[in-house]
Amino acid sequence: MEFDDLSNRVIGCAIEVHRFFSPGLLESAYEQCLAFELNRSGIAFHLQHPQPVQNKDIRLDCGFRIDVLLNQRY
Repeated sequence: MEFDDLSNRVIGCAIEVHRFFSPGLLESAYEQCLAFELNRSGIAFHLQHPQPVQNKDIRLDCGFRIDVLLNQRY
């Protein structure tokens, strides 16, 4: 499997967080640590980005959120 440069950089950030903390923290703590590493690496991102549901011609706000949205890619 081949990854692009962004994928490799994001995976590197995630591995850095995992190596430093290992298992045991809450998801919210890992999310903030990953955000720190992404920021340090110059990768644009948004945390807890709202994601509406499309049903035919209507968009519904059901409270869904994307944990980490990178470079506005869905």
